[in-house]
Amino acid sequence: MSSELNILALYGLYTALILILKVTGATGQLGMGYLMSARDEARTLTGITARLDRALSNSITAMALFAPAILILALKDGFSATTLTAAQAFLIARILYVPSYGLGITGIRTLLWLIGFAATVILYIIALMAA
Repeated sequence: MSSELNILALYGLYTALILILKVTGATGQLGMGYLMSARDEARTLTGITARLDRALSNSITAMALFAPAILILALKDGFSATTLTAAQAFLIARILYVPSYGLGITGIRTLLWLIGFAATVILYIIALMAA
């Protein structure tokens, strides 16, 4: 398996970890009974747990954009040193993004989001240019 595919797998596991952290916080705030219910009554998360919820949503969106780029490159046998660097930049930026979001560090969070997004766009451009 290529390094880019390994990075995709690592990001999937990282996203699963974010989900576990969010559910753990939600359990403390909302209670297990509510989480196991049909949730007909809307309740709001607060603080770090609410920020983790938003970071999780953003991370899933990032995965939905990143994964196809990596899979297209794999199908086209288009991996290179540039695609590896872009995938690594994506992973590092996304790993740092979640704690910066959780801690409310807005300027850094936005920069990290931009790096991850730019890396994804670069991967698509390379995929389109690959034979």
